[in-house]
Amino acid sequence: MADAVGSIDTPDAQDEAPSKKARKGGKRAKKGPLKRLALFYRQIVAELRKVVWPSRSQLTTYTTVVIVFVVVMIGLVTVIDYGLAHAAKYVFG
Repeated sequence: MADAVGSIDTPDAQDEAPSKKARKGGKRAKKGPLKRLALFYRQIVAELRKVVWPSRSQLTTYTTVVIVFVVVMIGLVTVIDYGLAHAAKYVFG
């Protein structure tokens, strides 16, 4: 019975192509450290351009929400701490 083309038993010609020996440093070995640093900063700037920055009103709203949340949490922790301090004084005298 004949094998199908590309079967496991008979590999295709492209599967048998000689493999190149990989370079030790890869693509980074071609560039000096300053060029790699410049590329890194260019990529940072490119990513920052993709960011959708909030408008002034959105930023004010977000900041207000965060400040209010922090104040509420400070109040909650203060009340719990005050209550536990009094409970400890009551229990331990």
